[in-house]
Amino acid sequence: MRRKKVLLVDDSSTVLLLHRLMLMERGYDTITARDGMEALELAAVERPDLVFLDVVMPHLDGLETCRMLRDRDPTRLTPIVLCSSRAEPNSVRAGFDSGCSDYLAMPFIGDELTAVLHRYLDG
Repeated sequence: MRRKKVLLVDDSSTVLLLHRLMLMERGYDTITARDGMEALELAAVERPDLVFLDVVMPHLDGLETCRMLRDRDPTRLTPIVLCSSRAEPNSVRAGFDSGCSDYLAMPFIGDELTAVLHRYLDG
């Protein structure tokens, strides 16, 4: 059985490293992108099973990247989890309005990550 592939998108190298280690410990293959444009390119080629997408990024923010991923056939149905340090209702609503499947407040703990992975990849 093929290992599930997760695309991590964040402009912070530290966040990417931390989340990548957490995913690798749980047996998932990971691909990383530093901004929305790179994420769109990688998603088209790699066809990830799940996308973790930071909201605040340069060039193309997570909300617009999410909308664009939803508009493309290869990722139209791919689960997308928006991640942000902003968890107030307006930010969360904007996330879901952009088409995300879920919204996680950062920093998140291992149990939250495990629950999301189980919900979208192992269920």
